[in-house]
Amino acid sequence: MKVSWALLAVGVVLLLFGAYASWTAGRLDRLHTRVDFARASLEKELSQRSALVAELAGTGILDPAAALALLDAARRARAASSSEEREQAESALTRAIHACGTDVEPWTGELNLAMRRVQLARRFHNDIVVSARDLRQRRLVLWFRLAGHAPMPSTIELEDGS
Repeated sequence: MKVSWALLAVGVVLLLFGAYASWTAGRLDRLHTRVDFARASLEKELSQRSALVAELAGTGILDPAAALALLDAARRARAASSSEEREQAESALTRAIHACGTDVEPWTGELNLAMRRVQLARRFHNDIVVSARDLRQRRLVLWFRLAGHAPMPSTIELEDGS
């Protein structure tokens, strides 16, 4: 009789542990999916910003030197292949935007909005990455390899004017 209660208690503990591990693995999977969506959203905002800058530079409103600097920075940002290269190119584009005096109506509002959207998308992405990394550092996740083979997500560090 004592053995059956002990087996029942062990079974309940294992069942609860399995349910918790399953819930944690599901949560981690959802966080990884959110990281992917946030990364795609950030990429979209960065592309829209560089397209807007290239359009502004092509209007002839800016002086030729500023227009060339902006076009070059926007082209480099779009052409960057690696993640580190992209971060540097996007930061250079931000510096070029601030240096070239892009306070031209009606472009000021659009450009400020595009810059703000990049800032928000980057912050949102980085917040989700931090949450995923924190969960991946828990002992249960490490010991039982609940993250599977998913790569560790990384934050994106840009000079985005914030």
